[in-house]
Amino acid sequence: MKAFSGGSRPDGRAPSSPSTFQSYFPSATIKCAGLPFYRSQAARDYACLLDVDPAVSVWEPSDIVFSNGLDEVVVDFDVSSAGSGFLVKVREGELFVLDWLVPVAQKAGHDCRVVSPYDPESGWRLKNARDLLRYGHFDIALGDRIRLLAALAEMGSLTMAECLSVVRERNAVATIASMILHGYLEVDLDEGPLGPETVVRRIER
Repeated sequence: MKAFSGGSRPDGRAPSSPSTFQSYFPSATIKCAGLPFYRSQAARDYACLLDVDPAVSVWEPSDIVFSNGLDEVVVDFDVSSAGSGFLVKVREGELFVLDWLVPVAQKAGHDCRVVSPYDPESGWRLKNARDLLRYGHFDIALGDRIRLLAALAEMGSLTMAECLSVVRERNAVATIASMILHGYLEVDLDEGPLGPETVVRRIER
């Protein structure tokens, strides 16, 4: 356990181990380093957003503790993004206020952000991320991947419905979702729910 600006826990308690955390849907992760665990459904939902954020390279659960001398908080995630890193504490509910956390973390030399996956600007992104991550463990057939990438290279873009007709070997929806999650394809996750008219493009690697 790492503790800042308040020392270790006065009662000697350690943060809960991963085995004490309940599981949350969806179970798959894409960019998590190590064993994923979450302190709340809100934290799990925010991790979905991290997995579909192209700027995020890796995230992992955190056991870093900050204290203001009276209260202490364990942050949820340690995130690496675009060559820099920051810590995340996920806000649970509208009454969740930690005005002291960010300045205490900054004093200790950390960029720490208090966030919520349910902010209005998230739009459709969270729902779409959760829908895609349902297929995060899916193994893409090589033939389907080649056919779909070749079709997109030729056409420039296809609708989701058109992509479905290209996939022949395995589950078409799962194949497309997994290829989006693993950086082969891109879609707009913010304009609306993913559907047959959603435009799919190839990501040049």
